[in-house]
Amino acid sequence: QRTLQSLACGKVRVLRKTPQGKDIDPGDSFEVNTDFKHKLFKIKINQVQTKETTEENTISSEIVFQDRQYQIDAAIVRVMKARKTMTHPVLVSELYNQLKFPVKPTDLKKRIESLIERDYMERLKDDINTYHYVA
Repeated sequence: QRTLQSLACGKVRVLRKTPQGKDIDPGDSFEVNTDFKHKLFKIKINQVQTKETTEENTISSEIVFQDRQYQIDAAIVRVMKARKTMTHPVLVSELYNQLKFPVKPTDLKKRIESLIERDYMERLKDDINTYHYVA
């Protein structure tokens, strides 16, 4: 369907569509455009991009967020394994340097809390703002 739309409704119209319009319906008919001429021997026809609905957009962003959670966890464990003990601001700045995608501070805080709950790291008893890696 997208291929037909690219051939009949794009910039280069190799096919003729009846009735004319941008959308492709099951009842539409297509024929070769005999009047079609182009100065190049070979032409490139780009495929039409489909519009993503808001529902699909939210689903895909949730999947991306879940995938990124594992990357955030791995980065936290890597940094803590190397340094053993770190304060919160230093850890967060190190994570911003390591991670290639934009991260919210609240997401980092949640992932740190999750790792503390799973006994990967702990807070020091005398300083709540400092974390210690537990191996």
